[in-house]
Amino acid sequence: MGINYLYPDFEVVRNQDRCITCRVCERQCANEVHSFDEATGRMRADESKCVNCHRCVSLCPTHALKIVKTDHIFKENANWRGEVIQDIYRQAESGGVLLASMGTPKDYPVYWDKMLVNASQVTNPSIDPLREPMETRTYLGQKASAVTRDEKGRIITKTAPQLKLEIPIMFSAMSYGSISYNAHKSLALAAQELGIYYNTGEGGLHEDFYQYGKNTIVQVASGRFGVHPGYLNAGAAIEIKMGQGAKPGIGGHLPGSKIGEDISKTRMIPLHSDAISPAPHHDIYSIEDLRQLVFALKEATAYTKPVIVKVAAVHNISAIASGIARSGADIIAIDGFRGGTGAAPARTRDNVGIPIELALASVDERLRQEGIRGNVSLVVGGSIRSSSDVLKAIALGADAVYVATSALIALGCHLCRTCHSGKCNWGIATQNPELVKRLNPEIGSERLVNLITAWNHELKEMMGGMGINSIEALRGNRLMLRGIGLNETELQILGIKHAGA
Repeated sequence: MGINYLYPDFEVVRNQDRCITCRVCERQCANEVHSFDEATGRMRADESKCVNCHRCVSLCPTHALKIVKTDHIFKENANWRGEVIQDIYRQAESGGVLLASMGTPKDYPVYWDKMLVNASQVTNPSIDPLREPMETRTYLGQKASAVTRDEKGRIITKTAPQLKLEIPIMFSAMSYGSISYNAHKSLALAAQELGIYYNTGEGGLHEDFYQYGKNTIVQVASGRFGVHPGYLNAGAAIEIKMGQGAKPGIGGHLPGSKIGEDISKTRMIPLHSDAISPAPHHDIYSIEDLRQLVFALKEATAYTKPVIVKVAAVHNISAIASGIARSGADIIAIDGFRGGTGAAPARTRDNVGIPIELALASVDERLRQEGIRGNVSLVVGGSIRSSSDVLKAIALGADAVYVATSALIALGCHLCRTCHSGKCNWGIATQNPELVKRLNPEIGSERLVNLITAWNHELKEMMGGMGINSIEALRGNRLMLRGIGLNETELQILGIKHAGA
């Protein structure tokens, strides 16, 4: 037996005076951390299997458990940190690519936290959202750049297909397969009640969820999983996925172990076969190719649905967005490098892409300079954590935002970042029937509705404090933002002034 160079990242601390050996922790842990020792009559823990999901801590009836980070350390070295050494040990043992889930945990700047919002004072009265109208409804799609009239001089009011959002927030793409049936149902139910949309991700649409089509965005990715005319016509909009923030330039991989009967049918692939999405669309190598797919999808749906093109935030994103705006797409979705994922190469997740704040500001400015900002709507995602992040995104130029990790946290996710294992103890990122049933979709949808409703209240409060009464007046209003602790280059890209200026 070889040497195990890895020490557990976490320690299970059990208060034996409180522990009543009810064995709830043992039954609830999908990672088999806890076990009962018949000889001593006590509970034991195999800490090497612990992912710090907090399921045992949350359900322990006597609060006898807590999980702490181990204080085991390597010799101090600013270059060869302990996590770097452990990654080398893992790859030396396995010879494989390191996989990771969720967004990057690296300590890169979070620009949302480096921007402050202006507020009304004496000369610009604030607005009380409890007593005065406050509009957070918005529409996504191509907008007319000028008033046009028919031969009789009447204004032409017909517009391109639009998505109507009661709140400028949508649930981002998470495929059936990467997350569970109950998680998808929670998102669908919540979107329906809130008057917003949820995205199927690249795994097709389960037949049970066609009833939520009016609040569904269906996705077409490189693998074309589950794509057929009925699927395209089932949703309110179609999204072409070119890339995602956690793994720009990388395809997808859902292991065959997750491809059960329902997922096999929904994705239209063989049972227990690996679902691999190629990195590129094999029919798209230029903006002209993209345009052909955009109009093929519009033709397939009788030009009744807006088409979204989703790309990852990368260094030349403004030029890419300019091309997409000319491809006939109605909406551009940009995903920043902090975006979550069910599984990605750790090195890609932590080192490729750029922050969504910088990408958004750059794209909005480029499209305005070229006079084509009205040709498309902008939706951004990649770690939108609160209503203030939403507000700042819209002030930087977004029409709406995508949220995913925030939604999963509302469902109970504890961000243990092991989604790729399929052993989600909270019934979210798993296909194990015993684990899936731990998430009640009715309760899950209620929690999602509560979260977005609370954010909407906060949006109205903050907008009122800014003296702004509509999302339309907030969009691209960078005068309402000020930077703090940012250098001149960052301020220039964001298009804002420093606090105090």
